[in-house]
Amino acid sequence: MRTNPTRGGKDMKTRTATAIALLLCGALIGTGCSSKNPEGADIKGVSTAAAQPGCEFASADDQFRNYRIQPGDQLDISFYLSPEFDQDVTVRPDGNISMPVVGNVRVQGQTPKQLEASLNQLYSQELRDPKTTVRIDKSPSQVVYVEGQVGKPGAVPLQPGMTAMQAIAASGGMTDTAGASKVFLVRRDACGTPHGQQVRLDKVLNQKDHEQDLALLPSDIVVVPRSAIAQFDLNMKQYVRDALPVEPYITPPF
Repeated sequence: MRTNPTRGGKDMKTRTATAIALLLCGALIGTGCSSKNPEGADIKGVSTAAAQPGCEFASADDQFRNYRIQPGDQLDISFYLSPEFDQDVTVRPDGNISMPVVGNVRVQGQTPKQLEASLNQLYSQELRDPKTTVRIDKSPSQVVYVEGQVGKPGAVPLQPGMTAMQAIAASGGMTDTAGASKVFLVRRDACGTPHGQQVRLDKVLNQKDHEQDLALLPSDIVVVPRSAIAQFDLNMKQYVRDALPVEPYITPPF
């Protein structure tokens, strides 16, 4: 029985074209364009629902106001009327610091306000009105994490008032493949449940909505995904260019 080589070649081209179409469809779905979640893929295990009663999030001000000083923290201690006593000190492993005149001071476990009161009392015999101010410059335990399409993913020391955009800048900034409109913030509530929130940093970059640049809390995770175009290009490479043996039947137009 003779076969028609022309027909066989057409069938092969048809099957190849169909395979390309199916793979392109899969690539498009992978970019986050599905109807179920048009803004991008959810992060597994992260809730987008509000925190349960009793598990509400603490504000950034409350977090820093109630922070307990720990060994390794760098403190900026200033005296309003007596700047000659100002000190930049690091809390030693034993939980103490050394201060002029009064010597060793136990600081571990105190909040900044409590330490201010303690120093005011200690220096009251030396100074008429110490007016001490304690500020935490750096803390090894106070960090946020920036992951994804940034220059240097990983932990970033959290500064008071630091925003998502500032944390990304401290991580080397967004790469050319980053999707600023799809940045995701993961934060745990008081009960330890992680919650996710989309942050439209593209609006911040375009000077349209600075409220999107949220203030961060300790242990927050900022995820910077690929842009839709970058993800599409990656999927094209993975599913088509590197995986589909289309030659010599048809040459993809890219």
